[in-house]
Order: sequence, then structure tokens, then C-alpha cells
Amino acid sequence: NNNLCRQQTLLRGVVKIPSTHPVLGVENYLEKATEALCPSVPCKFTISSRTDSGVHALCNSAHFDVERPEGLSPFSEEALVRTLNKALRPEPIHILAARRVPRSFHARFSALSRTYVYRLVTGSSHRSKLPVFEWNLCWDIAGSHLNWSAMQEAAMFLVGSHDFSTFRSANPDMPFKNPLRTLSCLKIRPASSFLTHHCLDSDLRFWEMEMTSPSFLYKQVRRIAGVLVAVGQNRMQPYHVKELLEAKHLMAYPANTIAPAKGLFLKEVEYCESDLVMEQTKSEEQPD
Repeated sequence: NNNLCRQQTLLRGVVKIPSTHPVLGVENYLEKATEALCPSVPCKFTISSRTDSGVHALCNSAHFDVERPEGLSPFSEEALVRTLNKALRPEPIHILAARRVPRSFHARFSALSRTYVYRLVTGSSHRSKLPVFEWNLCWDIAGSHLNWSAMQEAAMFLVGSHDFSTFRSANPDMPFKNPLRTLSCLKIRPASSFLTHHCLDSDLRFWEMEMTSPSFLYKQVRRIAGVLVAVGQNRMQPYHVKELLEAKHLMAYPANTIAPAKGLFLKEVEYCESDLVMEQTKSEEQPD
């Protein structure tokens, strides 16, 4: 079953962590929720995209198997969503949809692309100037101006297939990955507050950086966002981004530049529809 969930903060990221920790991960709560399904064996989740503590997910995806006692039919998609959401209360996790998928489907490896959005705001001299519902949901940049044309110019160097070694963070808990990644889209655009009418008379200006790739390196999006903001603040020039890319070494990344986790949202995980269709359904669609 492929389950889509909305994840917010107050959790220690997605990945399952020891239950003795005071703040658990999304995976801990999902697996606990499946106990309400009374499976024959405990359910284990495979989640498409890891998000760290403080990062948000508007739409993540996962798969898991539910084994029921002999003679019981599979759960309907509606029953799965209803039962899991009831069990997840009051945690800030919500199942959006569920569907049966073939055994060949893998939430992580079957994904065609992942899209992240990084939200930031200018014009805030202090966090208290932000609407309370925006706290921890965007990066409040010091000052009221960013050089957006320079940021757009710098972004062009990053689009395409590159060795993004400079834009990865070291993580001893994760195996080494090929640093070659393809950034198919990097857009910088004006945005709005989540409740726009509360900010009409304000000097606050909201912006989004949207990035799409089949996969990302650890903290790649936050490191890209941080460098682009540095360009916007004239602390770096667009050509410096090209030089960082060509350096191909994580130690070349400027210190204290990475964007904070609070502004990052996993927006979408895209799959090929044919990978989601059960074989039985495919055969039913064929003419006699």
C-alpha cells in the first residue's frame, strides 16, 4: 500500500529512532498506528524521502505490507486511511490517501522525481515581527532587500547534471552516494504568507525557491538555498556559485551559509502511474 502523509515539525524527522528518545520520528508513529489494523506480523514502512528534524513535508509517500489472518479480505483504501488517521491523533501527521500497489513498487526507488520548496521572508527585523503562524515555517532574512536578479543568475549555474559534492553535507550514518545529480528545475519566485490577509499592510515579502530532481544529496537543497541567499545579500557573486560547483568538495562550502531547516518543505514525490497499477487491474483494462 502506498500511503501519502502530511508531516510537520515537533517530530525528529522521518526516520525511525530508538523508542527511548523523548521525541520520535514519523516512521515510529506510522508503525505504531498500524497496530490498529491488527496485522498478523508488525508492519514496516519504507518512506520515499528522508526529511530531517525541523523540515516539513506537504506530501511524502511510503509503502508497507499488511498481512491479515487467513480468510480476511484486504483492507479497503478508505478503511486504511480512516483507521490510521484515528490512530495517529494527536500527532501532526495525516494520511492523505492510500492505494494498493504491485509488489514491484518501491516508495523510494520507484520515484521519478522529488520537489522541494524553500520559503523565506524579507522585511522582518525580528522574529516577533512575523505572524505567529509563520514561526518555524520560513527563514526570516535580515534586511528588507535581496538581489533577486543576481540569485536568478547564480541559479542557472546549478540547473542540469553536475557533481554536487560541494553542496552535500557529511553524514556518518549514511553510506557514501554518487554526488552526480540532475537538478531539472530551480525556480525563484514571489510567494505569499499562509494567511495572506494578515500581512497586507506589512513590509514582509515572502519568496520561494523550488527545486526538482530525481534525488538529492544530504542537505543539498538547504546548502543551495543558503548560497543563493548569500548571493542575494551581495556576500557572494553569481560566479562564486559556479566556482563552488567546480570545486567538487564539501569543505569548499562557505561556513555559516547553510539555510536553516525550518524553511524547507518536501512538496511532491512523482511516480509513473503504470508503476502504481495492480496487474489484475491492468488485465481488466485489456479488451477481450
